[in-house]
Amino acid sequence: MADAPIPAESAVSLSFMMGEALLRNGAEIFRVQETMERVAHAYGIEEYNVYVLSNAIFANAVENGERMETKLKFIPGSTIHFGRIAGINQLSREIAHGGVSVEEACARLRRIVDIPYTHAAALTAACGIGSACFSYLFGGTVFDALAALLCGIVLQLFLNEIDRHTVSKFITNLASSALVAFCAVLLFSIGLGDSLDKIIIGSIIRLVPGVALTTSIRDFLNGDYLSGTIRMIDAFLVGGCIAIGVGAVVMLYLSLTGGAPLL
Repeated sequence: MADAPIPAESAVSLSFMMGEALLRNGAEIFRVQETMERVAHAYGIEEYNVYVLSNAIFANAVENGERMETKLKFIPGSTIHFGRIAGINQLSREIAHGGVSVEEACARLRRIVDIPYTHAAALTAACGIGSACFSYLFGGTVFDALAALLCGIVLQLFLNEIDRHTVSKFITNLASSALVAFCAVLLFSIGLGDSLDKIIIGSIIRLVPGVALTTSIRDFLNGDYLSGTIRMIDAFLVGGCIAIGVGAVVMLYLSLTGGAPLL
């Protein structure tokens, strides 16, 4: 059986595009693979084989008696977008129930992947308020929460700017955590805040890779040990960068102030 190119709007292509969109927006490995297989089954694709890693998809199939060319695509990590993931999940459910043509599904998928990210101003406000709330939740005072609010706003403004450039994730987290610690030290030094550690803890929550760690555990539980390991190592490396960035600034502050207490 000769290999044939995959048509732009075939069921195989649709399945692959949905898997790619899910993986690009932070979905778990089992969700990506299950969605692709269900879509393929709904459209009657024969001998569909798919293998998903944390940053790549391999797939081939037989459609209408023709073996399609094997598709392999590298998919770099991107910002998590739960709105797009939810939209693709809903689309896959409707496809599985029947009544959605390939052309209609492709058109809806394009609209889903065009859902924009949250506006920068809203992200900045959310980061500031979240930092303040976590600072207070971890035992800080109202003044600690106020200092964390300002640190969170500065952090998100920095992230908004650095997202416009191609910068390593680890460099970004290292610089961001150092900036947060510097802002916290500066505000604490001028008398805003009662506990430096509570200010820093609340402010760096934005950088903590909680979703990546949770996703890696879910991958482990679903038997995707390779992807789970990759994502867990990524989460630990990001955590290490945060610790180094904060630790370097705090140690410099302590050395300059002669070991002044943080509490």
